[in-house]
Amino acid sequence: MNEKSKIAVIGGGSWATAIAKIALTNAQEINWYMRRQEQIDEFIRLSKNPSYLTGVKFDTDRINFTSDINKLVRTSDILIFATPSPFLKQHLKKLKRPLHNKFIVTAIKGIVPDENLVVTEYFEQFYNVPKDNIAVLAGPCHAEEVALERLSYLTIGCTDRERARMLSQRFNTSFIRTSISDDIMGIEYSSVMKNIYSIAAGICHGLKYGDNFQAVLVSNAIQEMNRFCNATNPLHRDINESAYLGDLLVTAYSKFSRNRLFGTMIGKGYSVKTAQIEMEMIAEGYYATKCIHEINEKYQISMPIVDSVFEILYNRVSPTMEIRKLSEKLK
Repeated sequence: MNEKSKIAVIGGGSWATAIAKIALTNAQEINWYMRRQEQIDEFIRLSKNPSYLTGVKFDTDRINFTSDINKLVRTSDILIFATPSPFLKQHLKKLKRPLHNKFIVTAIKGIVPDENLVVTEYFEQFYNVPKDNIAVLAGPCHAEEVALERLSYLTIGCTDRERARMLSQRFNTSFIRTSISDDIMGIEYSSVMKNIYSIAAGICHGLKYGDNFQAVLVSNAIQEMNRFCNATNPLHRDINESAYLGDLLVTAYSKFSRNRLFGTMIGKGYSVKTAQIEMEMIAEGYYATKCIHEINEKYQISMPIVDSVFEILYNRVSPTMEIRKLSEKLK
């Protein structure tokens, strides 16, 4: 990888659109894969994504769109995946070209369902991508604020620090600050788990619990996250850094957080199905809750918040009853 390496974005949602905006700040052009050709046609006609971050105008002459994932992989060096985790396998189904010689960047804050693997593990195990060829994009960075060019911070996790630094330079802009880390698994698991805690915060908001309780909930959540990260990937990390605590805070409190919105609807009495239909967006935390709950069957870490969200979402336990029980365990 070098400064001339061609960047490609995979995905057509709000986060993929925000990443494309960042990438185009320093790159002359990018490749961009979207599954539906009609979305591409409408994008080119309007000079903006017709469905997401519609306030962001693009110079489409600098974008090589394609709905052919094999063409994208053939013509790109750095592949940035920004699709919802439940759809990753679906996007890769038509892939015939190898990925082991590409630099893979996952901006997916979710776990691959069924396999219960974080995305870096999935690419390693199923596509033989070496560890040094994979990076994680994380941190408190809502797509909507990137679109408004409000100052945001990204952490790039990679075992190869030189490659992490090069990618960091490509993403450093007037509105994006970057840092690097070698705690790939910790960052990735934190990115997954903060969505679960955001759903918990939303449920409590829907049940009309106040700010005092929310503060206790979030402070317990970061301890829970730390216990899980230390058990699954023991190495020195500062859980108070922005890639961990910062990402948790913004997802638990922000009006842009779809996981918090999903939780709020559940707390107000919506069924899971109804909340998902009304949102018209993926709440990654719904899938993450089941995955993390199943992974923790092996580790048996004390995770009362994750357990409570699982009971509410998958066993249809009353949110009122479950949060009341949870409140007795928090401190």
